[in-house]
Amino acid sequence: MFKINENYLKLPGSYLFSTIGRKVKEFTLENPDKKIIRLGIGDVTLPLAPAVISALHNAVDEMANKDTFKGYPPELGYEFLRQAIADHDFKSRGVTIALDEIFISDGAKSDSGNIGEIFDVDNKIAVCDPVYPVYVDSNVMAGRTGEYLPDLGKWTNVIYMPCTKETNFAPELPKEEPDIIYLCFPNNPTGSTITKAELQKWVDYANKVGAVIIYDAAYEAYISEENVPHTIYECEGAKTCAIEIRSFSKNAGFTGTRLGFTVIPKELKSGDVMLNSLWARRHGTKFNGAPYIIQAAGASIYTEEGKRQTKEQIAYYMNNAKVIREGLSAAGYSVSGGVNAPYIWLKTPDSMTSWEFFDYLLKEANVVGTPGSGFGPSGEGYFRLTAFGTYENTLEAIERIKRL
Repeated sequence: MFKINENYLKLPGSYLFSTIGRKVKEFTLENPDKKIIRLGIGDVTLPLAPAVISALHNAVDEMANKDTFKGYPPELGYEFLRQAIADHDFKSRGVTIALDEIFISDGAKSDSGNIGEIFDVDNKIAVCDPVYPVYVDSNVMAGRTGEYLPDLGKWTNVIYMPCTKETNFAPELPKEEPDIIYLCFPNNPTGSTITKAELQKWVDYANKVGAVIIYDAAYEAYISEENVPHTIYECEGAKTCAIEIRSFSKNAGFTGTRLGFTVIPKELKSGDVMLNSLWARRHGTKFNGAPYIIQAAGASIYTEEGKRQTKEQIAYYMNNAKVIREGLSAAGYSVSGGVNAPYIWLKTPDSMTSWEFFDYLLKEANVVGTPGSGFGPSGEGYFRLTAFGTYENTLEAIERIKRL
């Protein structure tokens, strides 16, 4: 008889956002007259930029012509897109990344979940707490996290790095040595950032203990302050210890079209084995590439017109973040984030748990957010709101919350 991967049975409940979706659906069915404003999941609301739409149309026309039709894409992705990435995301910041160190994918979530396949199951991971759930859940599925302790909300074989108000919601170097370190800056869910000097400490630490950093830079385009690094490769020595994952979802609104990439420098090795080669083998075996149409659209954001238009969209969302942050602060809430990231992290009022505040906000204000406990034990007592709604809905949501 066939057997299942029993690690899946260890996962507590359903995926965080699936639970939120179910609860909102139930409330909507019971209250069809209520207008729900969703500031929970990090999905964008603005349409794709005109430059992107134009590129999509042009690419579709190419696919309709036998002379320009494209079949399977190159394994690493089309060179025109990888070259644009190398030039605009890295060379412009003084970082040299070779084209064969860039792997085009269908999104940062996929790469974050799949990257663990090239590592041995005995590696011990360290994660920020709170943290994007995919980092932990994908390692649970791989059998790398030990047993779940429901009373603590922790796994026995995971190193948790608390990100609290006392640490400015940034992690401190762990006392126990990890093999794999997950970092995300600007951070999801807290919206926090660290300076280049602080990130350099992590790079130096990883090189010292022989760990690899999985660096999620999905929100890099939202950085507004000086001395906040846009890529981990701005740090000296990062190419020997870090993998960087990027997304087109938030910087260009590709949540519905799906595009991302991962950078693995050839200097990054385990003994004599290049991780670049391992990921190339995995990539070629299990992935047939993002569609040509989508890659062509992705390249359009690096044109002068595309850069201007996507910057305008980012400014729109960050204005929403300002509205949320200032509105909640004026209402007496303790808030952080919303400066270099489209997320606002707030302390729940009146000692409510995260899920109690979720239910309260949904029932009394008809506003949906994300319970902090869904991101890890240190997220309990906190709540995440996103700036990806429309400006009008964002204003209305904050006014509703103020009236509570």
